[in-house]
Amino acid sequence: MSIVEQVNKIKESLKEHPEVKVVAAVKYFDVNTTKEIVNAGIKDIGENRKDTFLEKYEALKGQDITWHYFGIIRIPPKLNAQFIDSIDYLHSLDSIDLANAINKTRKAKEPLKCFVYVNIAGAKNKAGLDESKVIPFIKSLAKYEKIQVIGLMTTGKNTFDVEEQALYFEAMRNLRDEVQALNIPNCPCTELSMGMSNDYEVAVEHGATFVRLGQIFTR
Repeated sequence: MSIVEQVNKIKESLKEHPEVKVVAAVKYFDVNTTKEIVNAGIKDIGENRKDTFLEKYEALKGQDITWHYFGIIRIPPKLNAQFIDSIDYLHSLDSIDLANAINKTRKAKEPLKCFVYVNIAGAKNKAGLDESKVIPFIKSLAKYEKIQVIGLMTTGKNTFDVEEQALYFEAMRNLRDEVQALNIPNCPCTELSMGMSNDYEVAVEHGATFVRLGQIFTR
């Protein structure tokens, strides 16, 4: 199936959910394939690696693209201002060290739209915050003028059990609602970034507003 056909198929699967934003996860795609996805109508592009993010950002400058970054950013080393100013949405905010670095480094006038990364399944081999630490962490971010917590992100659990997937996605929606009700400054927390190629339709049914799709473009 061509990329255009696959994009049309994705859009058809989400026709009852026009509020959902599809982000193409292009970690394993080169610049030309990424350009094909953009030309097919997906204008939100996400990367996991700094070097390939900057390569694609430079190669596709001038196109109508919103840039997302999914990768874990460890501090130290120092953040690169060019890199952090090129990101429109960061899906992996998970530490005060990173928040400090962003606040000091970002020169763009507008704050960086961030999702706090939640390890909702408690997986030992994954990054992200334990559910119990999310609200204290977000409260500590209220003072950072260059950070806006727009929502929560999770990778869920690597399972094909739909009922189990639903449990984790529902827990994320409940946590998002709990944070949102606190009205924390700079933290509207209205969005949910969850769901990938194998489970995005389940995620959408349980409140996802951003889905991160990659492998689906190669089917």
